[in-house]
Amino acid sequence: MRRIVVPLALLAAITPARAERISNPIAVFAGLDKITGLTTTFEAKIGEEKRFGGLYVKADACYTRDITEEPKTTSFVEVEEIEPDETRKKIFSGWMFAESPGLSAVEHPIYDVWLTGCRDPNAPPPVVEQAPDTQPQGSEQESEPED
Repeated sequence: MRRIVVPLALLAAITPARAERISNPIAVFAGLDKITGLTTTFEAKIGEEKRFGGLYVKADACYTRDITEEPKTTSFVEVEEIEPDETRKKIFSGWMFAESPGLSAVEHPIYDVWLTGCRDPNAPPPVVEQAPDTQPQGSEQESEPED
């Protein structure tokens, strides 16, 4: 029986690279009020509750990837329903995926809530590439002096 020895460097080259996740301070949600038919976008700071109708939504984490990677936006979310006697009942606790909102959205008789993104207000804006100037050199029209 032969043993095949694979150099460690070769193994590292064939193992897929793991994209670093970026932690964001704000989770962005969409909520649907099924009675009125209105969809609302709202933000929740990580660790803080945000009220949406008769629900409290709290994101414990919100992760994205670098813009050069395949999108994957996730958030660990807890949702509590406000009972008529003002007590709370946990109706959801788990991961939400912005790219697959139907996979783990909160489904409630009156409200639906799903993750749409994460955001960091202190992050630099993404670089926007501009098309090169297609006007030939020296063909700029000179403006005539005004009187």
